[in-house]
Amino acid sequence: MNTLHSLISLFLFSCFLPLLLSFSPPQTHLPMQCLDDQISPLLQLQHHLYYAPNFTFSSKFKLWDPNTDCCSWEGVTCDAYGHVIGLDLSYKNLSGSFHSIFNLHRLQRLNLAGNNFNTTLFSYGFDKLQNLTHLNLSSSCFHGQIPVEISYLTRLVSLDLSNQDSCYLRYYTIIDPYNYVYNYYELHPELEQPLKLEKPNFKTLIKNLRFLTELYLDSVDISTQSTKWCETTSLVLSNLRVLSLSYCGLKGPLCSSLSRLSFLSKLILDGNTISYLPPNFLEISSHLVSLRLMGYNLSGHFPTEILLSPKIQSIDISLNKFLNELSYCNFFGPIPLSIANLSSLVNLDLAGNKLSGSIHSSLFTLPSLKSLSLSENQLVGKIDEFPNTSSSLIQELYIGNNYLTGPIAKSILQLPRLEGLYIRGNSFSSMKLDMFVQLNNLRTLSLNNISLSIESDNRSLTFPQLESLSLRSCNLTEFPEFIKTQDKLVELYLSNNHIHSVVPNWLWKSSLSWVDLSFNVIDFLKQLPLNDANFSFPMLKRLYLGSCNISAFPEFLKGQENLGYLDLSNNKISGAIPNWVWKKSLRYLFLANNHLSALDHFLPNQSSTSSQSSFARSICNLSQLRNFNASHNNLSGSIPNCLGKMNALYLLDLQGNNFSGMLPKFSKATQLQILKISENRLEGKLPRSLVECTQLEVLDVGNNMMNDAFPFWLEKLPYLTFSGELSIDFLQATRLRSLKIGGNKLKGRLSTSLANFTALEVLDLGNNMVHDTFPFWLEKLPSLKVLILRANRFYGTITKFNSKNGFPKLRILDIASNNFSSDLSIEFLQSLKAMMQITNDDKAKLDYIGEDYYQDSVTIVNKGIEMFYQKVLTILTCLDLSNNSFHGRIPEEIKMLRSLKVLNLSYNSFSGEIPVALQNLKDLDSLDLSQNELSGKIPPQLTTLTFLEALNLSYNPLEGSIPQGNQFSTFLNDSYRGNPKLCGQPLSKKCNEDRLPVPPPPGEEEQSWLYAMSTWKIVLIGYGSGLVAGLCIGYTVLNELGNIWVDTFKKYGKRNRRRSR
Repeated sequence: MNTLHSLISLFLFSCFLPLLLSFSPPQTHLPMQCLDDQISPLLQLQHHLYYAPNFTFSSKFKLWDPNTDCCSWEGVTCDAYGHVIGLDLSYKNLSGSFHSIFNLHRLQRLNLAGNNFNTTLFSYGFDKLQNLTHLNLSSSCFHGQIPVEISYLTRLVSLDLSNQDSCYLRYYTIIDPYNYVYNYYELHPELEQPLKLEKPNFKTLIKNLRFLTELYLDSVDISTQSTKWCETTSLVLSNLRVLSLSYCGLKGPLCSSLSRLSFLSKLILDGNTISYLPPNFLEISSHLVSLRLMGYNLSGHFPTEILLSPKIQSIDISLNKFLNELSYCNFFGPIPLSIANLSSLVNLDLAGNKLSGSIHSSLFTLPSLKSLSLSENQLVGKIDEFPNTSSSLIQELYIGNNYLTGPIAKSILQLPRLEGLYIRGNSFSSMKLDMFVQLNNLRTLSLNNISLSIESDNRSLTFPQLESLSLRSCNLTEFPEFIKTQDKLVELYLSNNHIHSVVPNWLWKSSLSWVDLSFNVIDFLKQLPLNDANFSFPMLKRLYLGSCNISAFPEFLKGQENLGYLDLSNNKISGAIPNWVWKKSLRYLFLANNHLSALDHFLPNQSSTSSQSSFARSICNLSQLRNFNASHNNLSGSIPNCLGKMNALYLLDLQGNNFSGMLPKFSKATQLQILKISENRLEGKLPRSLVECTQLEVLDVGNNMMNDAFPFWLEKLPYLTFSGELSIDFLQATRLRSLKIGGNKLKGRLSTSLANFTALEVLDLGNNMVHDTFPFWLEKLPSLKVLILRANRFYGTITKFNSKNGFPKLRILDIASNNFSSDLSIEFLQSLKAMMQITNDDKAKLDYIGEDYYQDSVTIVNKGIEMFYQKVLTILTCLDLSNNSFHGRIPEEIKMLRSLKVLNLSYNSFSGEIPVALQNLKDLDSLDLSQNELSGKIPPQLTTLTFLEALNLSYNPLEGSIPQGNQFSTFLNDSYRGNPKLCGQPLSKKCNEDRLPVPPPPGEEEQSWLYAMSTWKIVLIGYGSGLVAGLCIGYTVLNELGNIWVDTFKKYGKRNRRRSR
């Protein structure tokens, strides 16, 4: 019977075997020959793509050999039947069209991340790829609306459309010459969130994507559904494991329904304005492995219970500046001790908050911790010793920029796996270099702003082989000799010390890429130890030698052919620039504030005037030049024409030299954003080719000798485009932020097209010959902060204002020395909205007009003193209406301008009494009402202006006793000169004496000394007590020297002198 059963079983198995084989999956060992209908789309794709590393055509895309099997091509994956199921062309700097991809209907994985396509996604048929499970289009410069077709890909498991802005940031990366770090220039708002979710909206996009486990939409604009995204995600995407929505414009509280996402392990919501976390956040985070809420602006309770979660491996809540402002927030005060329970924690980043208290040593004993960042908080005290250092896994420790004191814990110096130690900017007691010898794996050491002592025998130390060493502001007096043995050093920072020495040859390592020796007193050997060809460092890319008291270009620069960044600014280098300085590799060159006389070292038979055409100037070899600053030297001759042809040029600053002739044409410098050529001797007209510089943000051509009508063609600048393949037609707003064309001979009328420059913050048209009425239509500029129209030919009344809108941000208005007339209208005063806003100077953030990388300067004239502000704080408020023909009473409504620091109404025909309402201008530093027809008594209420440092009421028919007390006790006679009926201190006339002879008011010839004085400048860095001090000093000097200078200027007339540097 058993035999019969065995035979039957054998028979049935033989019958069903072929059927079973027919259902078995294909064998992977079978040859994968690419099908013809798969080869064709791939070859079409290769034909339509090209390499474009800088958004311009570089070369054709030739990655694949048509004579080989396409399944063996790089980035191509096939199934067993020759169908293409995977295509990975990520991070290859590609551009062009990829339409043919959508003929690969079996495609399951598509990765085009990290390219430069710079286009919209509308024209692509994503709905044809119904088998797609993984789609990655991140960081490839896609912009515009996300197409609805992506929502039809119902099999998607992973969708990544994130970080399109980073693609543009790659192109706009600059090196900050002041902070010595990579920086990103602020993008146009449209480029910060290039992709948008409006139609379809966020809900429409994800409603069919129910199998998604990973969703990355970082920097996609979801602001139209900024408060609904959370509920929608919770309801639809129940399988979600990774949710990354940083910088998406999300608002409101985080919803409690996120707890439904039971598989969620990674939550990234950086840079949104979500106000607080829900009460059940502990439940939401119970499955989290990684949590990032960086820059979240949290202002509510942060549930420290998450620190008890057994699974959490990484927490980053850095840069939440409001966490300390509520007493019920658990991060106000010491770091929660419960962190010590996170046995799985690998990364903890609490940097950039305002955590206080001490650092508990238990943090260093977390068994899985590899990276700990507590920098930039308010942590104090001493770090205690901790046990079990030998078993610690800590590799990176950031505790810089706190208020830690005492000696550094020896336990930290015994961490066996420590690779990066950043303890800069604390108040640790003096350290010795030999303290760090035990850290055998140390690669990065940052001790900035810590007093460091170097033993004389440190050369015998066996120091770990560092890759980055930062000893800025460490009170060093010599170059540390242990560097002799640091043969792997890549970055070396020794700036801001007290080193007075010749740079030793052993400092230069073949591995060095970044060297900063600035702000020391150093020199270089005249004779190189090796011939020029061998004394070169092929890895050296960035060299900072600013403010080093150097008097000549270092000879060793001859051999540095790969140098990309060179800073020699603020030295004493004179003469012509040697031709070997102009390296083709240079992208950033800073030579400002030296004594240079020529851009080229000419041969005996050459001259600067013939150089434009007779031979190729050395500077013209710098095809990659991006930033060039040679301001405030003695450079003369013409500006090289080739500078206008450099399509990579971003910043050109040649101000404060002796250049002559005409400006070059800038038709090819289409990336130019900052152009500063003021204070030269340039003539002719502003080149119309500047209209091609459609990214221009700062244009400063002031104080030259240009003779032109107002450049109406500037109105064409609002259309922002990029050169080459980077053409973005959807951007319609101008980038121009600062326009300074004062001090020339521009004439005619203003163009109303200036009202289209919606990003404009600074407009300086002063000292020209513009003949027009007041440009009231400039009210339309929402960002205008500074408007200078002084010394032109403006005329008429100033009454036509829309006081409802007004100037929302205007804080400096100078219309002095024109021909304006009529009463000072109340509508005009009501339009100055920003001047009505009180700012608490003690609590005000020190923000300057302009961005971090470029900050505007401005010149303000007060009582004949021209004060030059190299940086202008946004709290500086100034109104100068002097030297016009205003008449009538000073309106009581002047009291509305409560934030005024400087008010100048002198040289007009104001009559009536000084308004008592001026007492409301509590922040007033300077008040000038001289040379008017004001009568009556000086209001005693003005003595309540306790910040008043300069007062001029001279040459008015005022009468009565001078008020006493507070600041009024500091003013001298000249504050009241020419008022015969005034009496009392500081005047010699007592109030019961007869009238004294009245000195005549200054006539036209005598006024000239005031105007000539306008070339004498007090340089103030920013605004604060500097303005007060400047006004006082300037005022005193004028009083003491005024009579002598009046006689001098009567004899010789007005003099125009250039400012010496």
